[in-house]
Amino acid sequence: MDAYLPEGLNGYAWAILAVLAGASLVALTVALFKIFQFMRLGVGRRKLPGQIVEKYLRGDGDGALAMADKRNTSAVRVLFAALSALRQNRGDREIARELATQVALDELALMGRRMNALEAVVQAAPMLGLLGTVVGMIEAFGKLSQAEGAVDPSVLAGGIWTALITTAVGLAIAIFFYFISLWLEGRIAREREALERLISTVLHGRVETRPGKTIV
Repeated sequence: MDAYLPEGLNGYAWAILAVLAGASLVALTVALFKIFQFMRLGVGRRKLPGQIVEKYLRGDGDGALAMADKRNTSAVRVLFAALSALRQNRGDREIARELATQVALDELALMGRRMNALEAVVQAAPMLGLLGTVVGMIEAFGKLSQAEGAVDPSVLAGGIWTALITTAVGLAIAIFFYFISLWLEGRIAREREALERLISTVLHGRVETRPGKTIV
């Protein structure tokens, strides 16, 4: 098969495969960028935010604010906004919620940035592959209509085979990056829930859900 590919694929197929390769490279770059960005933003890290909340709920507001002043992750920055607003506005929860929510929205917007590039590749790759197949089928049947006498079935089969390659490649790219995008979106959704829970816990305290179990 490897020996057949260079001879069997026509110019249109190589062009579409090149576009698909470029799109997959862009999507891979974005995916790796988002993974490292999530690490830098502390997505999924709960230890330090939990310690800050615990210290605040035990009455050590100054200590909690000092810990939150590091502002090294998204969750810690949200907590810092809430705690500093409570201190500066004499415990006004509405102002604290508003300011903390603003910071949380900024952090979530940063997490969601460039995700549309992945979604574009997921949607465009199958269509590009299908375009290659349609053009290939048109060319294959065009040659068939121009043939004189008996038609060699292997010629038609070879044309269809090369035409279907672009669809297979497009689908493979779309499926792979669909699951990558789904995983990244899931992490953003879980981080959104965690930030909302942190804001609520700081402003209203911890809620017990079952004996011996609490949500932070």
